[in-house]
Amino acid sequence: MRSPSSLTPADRFNPSAKTRPTMYDLPSEYPEESGLPDEFHDLQPQLLSATLRLADIARDQVFTGTDLNLYYDLQHPLWHKRPDWFAAIGVPRLYAQKELRLSYVIWDEGVVPAVVVELLSPGTEKEDLGQTTATEGEPPTKWQVYEHILKIPYYILYDRYSGSLQGYHWLDGHYSPLEIKDKRLWLPQLNLGLGLWRGEYEGRIREWLRWLDADNHWIATPLEQANQQLVQAQAKAARLAEQLRAMGIDPDQI
Repeated sequence: MRSPSSLTPADRFNPSAKTRPTMYDLPSEYPEESGLPDEFHDLQPQLLSATLRLADIARDQVFTGTDLNLYYDLQHPLWHKRPDWFAAIGVPRLYAQKELRLSYVIWDEGVVPAVVVELLSPGTEKEDLGQTTATEGEPPTKWQVYEHILKIPYYILYDRYSGSLQGYHWLDGHYSPLEIKDKRLWLPQLNLGLGLWRGEYEGRIREWLRWLDADNHWIATPLEQANQQLVQAQAKAARLAEQLRAMGIDPDQI
């Protein structure tokens, strides 16, 4: 088998599965990085995935990745970034329609993520914000990869410590800031909004980043939808019972 570096441009989107690196069998480019993410970095991406709804795209044609290695350069197949959360549109939810992904490999998938979200932490915020530079021979910075190599349409940054929300839209070769109003921003290409919602999720009350629909309403999670349907069904049953009682019929005897 040819080494990844010897693959031609024609091979870029159809390499052997053996050339697909995973985050489990390759070392990180950051040997000093810490281990698993904290609880917020676990729950917040879950909420983003649970509330992402695209009107014209089936859910099984959207892949969302959390703390998953994103490999972006076929000539340097070990180079990768690990976004806190990202969404790729127009790819199957399962790899080859049957497998859970162990990584997201751009030259294999053929689809660049439509949006990346980084949750700022003291140890990584400078790179997330584009305040670091790469020296010759080193992998490019996260900002360089998102803006200049992958040209990811939307880049969102949320600082849970300060409550700061920032958003950028790729336009004319670089990132331009998105307008933020009432802690919400609009992503025209997705026909969705993203904002800070204060509420309870998984037993934690705080500000959470979550999606808004085209009418600027918070998109419900599957559990919230089920609870809403239950409440509506109970209300309908209560109205019907009142109507029966008004007719002299005891609904409990039916």
